[in-house]
Amino acid sequence: MIFLLIVSFIGIILLEVPGLVKKKMWRELVAFSVYLAIGMALSIPQVLGIKVPNPSKAIEALFKPLAELMK
Repeated sequence: MIFLLIVSFIGIILLEVPGLVKKKMWRELVAFSVYLAIGMALSIPQVLGIKVPNPSKAIEALFKPLAELMK
């Protein structure tokens, strides 16, 4: 199963990166790479059966105090 996941990520890279490099879209390439790395970091442990914390809980914890200050 992990093999299919890695092949999928490689396929996405092969589809997207050449166009970004050809068009010299460096900022988009960096953003793509960061989001792809986050996606891989969250999906590989799930495939291995490791419980991964919900990222929306962390975002909520960061922004909840800010939202309460703005009330």
